[in-house]
Amino acid sequence: MAEVRGELSILIAGMTKVTLRFELLTSLDERLMERIGRAGSVYGLTRVQVTPALDGLIIDYDASRLTLADVEAELRKLGIPARRIPITT
Repeated sequence: MAEVRGELSILIAGMTKVTLRFELLTSLDERLMERIGRAGSVYGLTRVQVTPALDGLIIDYDASRLTLADVEAELRKLGIPARRIPITT
């Protein structure tokens, strides 16, 4: 496991799994939950999870398929207002 620019990266069987954390910029409501649910079907995103405090997202993605910019662009396309925050270890 390595930390690169505030991202956690793990190499798994030819896939580089990267974990990101995002702060939600609006309150979580039903419409936003629907949008977050749709994010799970984006190619290359392997986990999209709401944080226990309901104020952010934890996203795992396959870096061999997506870049950080791709992940952020997908969130914008889905209408998910979020800002990436560094993961501290």
